Amino acid sequence: MLILTGSVAVGGMLVWALPGPLRERLSLASAYVALGLLATTLALGPVNVLLGRPNPVSFDRRRDFGIWSAVLGIGHTAIGLTVHFTGRMQLYFLAPPDGRSLLGLRADPFGAANYAGLVAAMLLLLLATISNDRSLRALGTTRWRSLQRWAYLLLAVTVAHGVIYQLLEKQRLTLVVIFGAVVFTVITIQLAGRRRFLAARRRR
Repeated sequence: MLILTGSVAVGGMLVWALPGPLRERLSLASAYVALGLLATTLALGPVNVLLGRPNPVSFDRRRDFGIWSAVLGIGHTAIGLTVHFTGRMQLYFLAPPDGRSLLGLRADPFGAANYAGLVAAMLLLLLATISNDRSLRALGTTRWRSLQRWAYLLLAVTVAHGVIYQLLEKQRLTLVVIFGAVVFTVITIQLAGRRRFLAARRRR
């Protein structure tokens, strides 16, 4: 409930502060809140390592942030698919008659951003679906952990989606800085945690 309340509060402030039509503001707000939740999810494990705390395979706090990230991310996808091409949603992925195509698919930066977003949404759905004790028991620790590592691909395609869209839409500097800071921070924490983990393993 705390995560939900905080997400609604931050998202509401973004919707209020951003200019433009309501649908575009909702799309941007849900995207940035989902990115922040995803970054927190990926940072919690490395932070445990850096602080010398126990770092179990799965723990509720990380699951909670991950699940709400999925909810907001999939919500962003649903809203975002209605911002452009009203009534012609297929143009997000299929080439228009006068556009570049590859086997009928869009072969331009706009299409690439949408394909990356679609992959991100599918990964969010997969990871949220298995973020529970029943899936952990059914899959076993090794297989469950290997599936959860798809979160790194999720971060990569999310960053690609965000970068391309910010370039296409010539996004405001403030939002670009926030986006860059969040991504830089989570990657830095991940790398620092990885180094600490490997150093501890060598000592053992």
